Amino acid sequence: LSMALAISAIQRGQTKKSFNLQIFTIICGLLFLVNKYFEWGGKISHGIYPGSQTLLAEEHGTILFYGLYYVMTGLHGFHVIIGIVLLTVMAVFTHKGIITKEKFIKLENSGLYWHLVDLIWIYLFPLFYLIT
Repeated sequence: LSMALAISAIQRGQTKKSFNLQIFTIICGLLFLVNKYFEWGGKISHGIYPGSQTLLAEEHGTILFYGLYYVMTGLHGFHVIIGIVLLTVMAVFTHKGIITKEKFIKLENSGLYWHLVDLIWIYLFPLFYLIT
């Protein structure tokens, strides 16, 4: 939502508002990564990671689940990092006046990437956290 609002703001010529919303979006992405760090850290400290003796003692379904869990959430985290870097560049461009009311396509395309990453999380979240 904040990224869509940032794009809308720049289209209306509200550069400062767009910049602030971009920074807010970046902070949300960083908070997501911090959350994943603690989540993965907790699992790893309990010996739940691919190839661990604890996990190898489990049923094949559990081993497969955690293998997919680490690959999918890791790939998603990687794409979030790419998005954060991209949005940081866009925030700098906005601050320097490169992104303007007339020239906002780079910001819009970056927003599309960010929303794609977000949409993928909407599918991953129930797959790994809600299905028992």
